[in-house]
Amino acid sequence: MNDQSLITNLRVQLDAQQAAHLYRQRRIQNAPAQPRGNSDGQPVLSFCSNDYLGLANHPAVIAALQRGAERWGVGSGAAHLVNGHTAAHHALEEELAEFTGQPRTLLFSTGYMANLGVITALIGRGETIVQDRLNHASLLDGAQLSRATLRRYAHGNINELNDLIAKHHPHCIVTDGVFSMDGDLAPLPALTQIARAAGAWLLIDDAHGFGVLGRGGRGSLNHFELSANETTIVMGTLGKAFGTFGAFVAGAEAVIETLIQRARSYIFTTAMPPALAEATRVSLLLAESDDWRREQLRALIARFRHGATQLDLPLADSFTPIQPLLTGSAARALTWSAALETAGILVTAIRPPTVPVGTARLRITLSAAHTEAEVDRLLATLIATQPAPD
Repeated sequence: MNDQSLITNLRVQLDAQQAAHLYRQRRIQNAPAQPRGNSDGQPVLSFCSNDYLGLANHPAVIAALQRGAERWGVGSGAAHLVNGHTAAHHALEEELAEFTGQPRTLLFSTGYMANLGVITALIGRGETIVQDRLNHASLLDGAQLSRATLRRYAHGNINELNDLIAKHHPHCIVTDGVFSMDGDLAPLPALTQIARAAGAWLLIDDAHGFGVLGRGGRGSLNHFELSANETTIVMGTLGKAFGTFGAFVAGAEAVIETLIQRARSYIFTTAMPPALAEATRVSLLLAESDDWRREQLRALIARFRHGATQLDLPLADSFTPIQPLLTGSAARALTWSAALETAGILVTAIRPPTVPVGTARLRITLSAAHTEAEVDRLLATLIATQPAPD
């Protein structure tokens, strides 16, 4: 096969993806992460950011980043285990441990890398991992990379989970805390009991729970008034409700030490910029103390859901900032998203393989930085642009 045939094969695959309405394209944003933005040169009102508390453009967070750059420079220069681990990183880890109620935390560059690192460090060939079928791709990829046997149960189905445990005796049970495309919560009270009885690790990806749920934004476990034990491990991201970038894993002392020794996605990558750690320390304080942000967010979610019900818009069952509007086909999701953008509202169409075939949707996300008037505008525009059913 020559060079041209390799390129031709790629073109055929890309054309097929486009014909199936599954082609993805980037937009160029020309404004900070905030509801009132600019996309591809056009002013837009955005409802697709994960900046749930409106901290990504907060003046105090920006000032902390600037001070951090003056103190530490820009890059960290190396991996944490070489000479990239600064006092700023260490302070953030200690503050995140106090925030989560876990003995220790460990910073990772992204949530994807954190999930890969935890699973591959703790689970290996000959062992079994059980996961919710709608878990984030990074959790599924981590299981495959670990070379363990992966078993999946129907979304939130405790009976099917128990059957798998009885048959396969898993070493680890893995779930999202808040499911990123559906906005619903994992049945964590049941899962914690099941994992304990099975003698298995419980890994919770709480990327969309921290900052939003629980007392002071302490996440999904806290929302259910649960405390993590030594075999419960929680991953959180910093680029969503906390408004910055990066991720962390919270767990027992032995777990964190094991990750430092074995997690390849931690060992073999450059540490995040220390200035970013300084900015996150400020955003963590704001996220914890500013309860009004969560109150505002809850009020906007309730307003949106009430309005959508009045208008017969087919929302999924979610009380979190993630409000999926089910469209059915990928083509209909794209048509609706494009019409909204023409009307000045940015909402992303989510299609397979991100979600199962036949469940394409508009993934509407709300932020404490939105206003009631903006939510009302979104509802009115959704009805005005709604395409015909498939």
